Amino acid sequence: MLNSKVPQGPLAEKWTNHKNSIRLVNPANKRSIDVIVVGTGLAGSSAAASLAEMGYNVKAFCFQDSPRRAHSIAAQGGINAAKNYQNDGDSTYRLFYDTVKGGDYRSREANVYRLAEVSANIIDQCVAQGVPFARDYGGLLDNRSFGGVQVSRTFYAKGQTGQQLLLGACSALSRQISKGKVKLYNRHEMMDVVVVDGKCRGIIARNLVTGEVERHGAHAVILASGGYGNVFFLSTNAMGSNVSAAWKAHKKGAHFANPSFTQIHPTCIPVSGSHQSKLTLMSESLRNDGRIWVPRKKEDAQAVREGKLRPVDIREEDRDYYLERRYPAFGNLVPRDVASRAAKERCDAGFGVNETGEAVFLDYASAIERYGKTEANIRGLENPSASEIKALGTEVVKAKYGNLFDMYKQITADNPYETPMKIYPAVHYTMGGLWVDYNLMTAVPGLYAAGEANFSDHGANRLGASALMQGLADGYFVLPYTVGDYLADDIRTGPISTDHPAFEAAEKEVTERIQHFLNNPGDTPVDDFHRKLGRIMWNNCGMARNADGLKQAIADIRALREEFWKKVRVPGTATQYNPELDKAGRVADFLELGELMCVDALAREESCGGHFREEHQTAEGEALRNDADFTFVSAWEYTGDPSEAKLEKEELVYENIELKQRSYK
Repeated sequence: MLNSKVPQGPLAEKWTNHKNSIRLVNPANKRSIDVIVVGTGLAGSSAAASLAEMGYNVKAFCFQDSPRRAHSIAAQGGINAAKNYQNDGDSTYRLFYDTVKGGDYRSREANVYRLAEVSANIIDQCVAQGVPFARDYGGLLDNRSFGGVQVSRTFYAKGQTGQQLLLGACSALSRQISKGKVKLYNRHEMMDVVVVDGKCRGIIARNLVTGEVERHGAHAVILASGGYGNVFFLSTNAMGSNVSAAWKAHKKGAHFANPSFTQIHPTCIPVSGSHQSKLTLMSESLRNDGRIWVPRKKEDAQAVREGKLRPVDIREEDRDYYLERRYPAFGNLVPRDVASRAAKERCDAGFGVNETGEAVFLDYASAIERYGKTEANIRGLENPSASEIKALGTEVVKAKYGNLFDMYKQITADNPYETPMKIYPAVHYTMGGLWVDYNLMTAVPGLYAAGEANFSDHGANRLGASALMQGLADGYFVLPYTVGDYLADDIRTGPISTDHPAFEAAEKEVTERIQHFLNNPGDTPVDDFHRKLGRIMWNNCGMARNADGLKQAIADIRALREEFWKKVRVPGTATQYNPELDKAGRVADFLELGELMCVDALAREESCGGHFREEHQTAEGEALRNDADFTFVSAWEYTGDPSEAKLEKEELVYENIELKQRSYK
């Protein structure tokens, strides 16, 4: 039976009261307690640095050559915080409400309120670390808007916010490494979780350079290993991003929650061909000033696709700004799931604007003109020419989004200052993950999950700029309290011995799996299986799902997995740097996770957020929830076969928010 361990009392007082009553470990005892942190992105680096600063002995593991290569670095647009610097009505409650509503009422109230509550502290922490947030003319921190909200609460550093925040967290981590409180294991991948007498007591890791399999003991383990979007093969995730750490924890007793809740980001550079191995995100911040449209006439769309008509030659009255038309209250800033489905609907109807018909325009002409006129007024220019206005507006846009525009131009060879960008939805973030309670502990005592690796804060759809917020909230302001509550029982335990039979058994299983890959007499590269899995997932469990497609996907994935184990070919040896071997293990886990995702999507007979069942939609094509039967978290327990996973439900109780149909009109 799952116990969320949500504290009693009023929502706004739960976290404060919980911290006041939580058990502590005194400084002298912390020196004898070991904690492992797997992953060194924002959640992992901040957690490792904070716990080490408190006095714990920390081991941090990353499979990259440096923590600074974690995928958090790719986040572009910003980080949310309820500071109300713009004096536009924002508050802790407003951020809480927007997050629950944006997630289509499928998240845990108490966790989301805590996230909103600590968000303001994150900004102060990062400013103190030297993160160069954008500032206005008076020197105050600047804000911009993101989807699903009507206030400006997003702090940013141009279009490279994730990079700057990660540099700050890594600086804090490096300080603890130099003090000897954190031991960093780079180029190490966690291969399994070790459970001793019902408690997580360490991990099995593999040195990716030498191939050595190692045992590492600890009193607690924190998984901050990111999301699983690469199950679709093509996604905005770094190519190394994977689910293996979380999946191994799942197979050792941790529940996997809401696996079908995956986010499709509406502003990505469209697929250009079968040669691609990943997709490129264009920040949601671009929707803050850009306008999304397609031609009103199908013949114009056809002419654009054939290269006979330039988008700039299409008259204003012949453009369909469909988000502004359908959702006047939010316009281009509707949540990601809504914007993505709207783009798909227009393209499916024949209004797509690239060669494949799967793209829409993101246009900055209006923003350049608007900013140009404002800047001309500021400079006191009388009767500026159109070219002067355009030049001034371009300067302003370049200051806000220049690196994003440069990236787009390098990839597509089009100049977005002169012609609209082409965008289309793509797999981005995963709201599902390991089930955790209020303390961020999984169903396995001593095993925690933080950041995108857990399910806890975003429901069925994450609002833009909230991933960075959650990662840093978990690492800096939640785990430092909650881990101590568990470790208070371990002050007399002493060092965890890696000679225990549980470590030996886990290491043996890891070694046997490696040898199977290397000795398998197959002839098919790993990527072939990954690409096939991705097509199955995108076609049947992507932006839209239906019962027949999901059933077919489950059968196809099972057949593909059987073929994988028989025919996969992994060259090289286990005693050298072998990326194909690393990839094989990760794809093997994706082949199991993909099946569970489809099982979960099939079981949830409703549409909510990023989970859109075609059988359950309103007359206007919007998601139709079933609150009577599905107001719960789907927490799946591993039984040996993904299709036979046992479903446990955490009922979601809303005491502070009224459940109602989402509307952004």
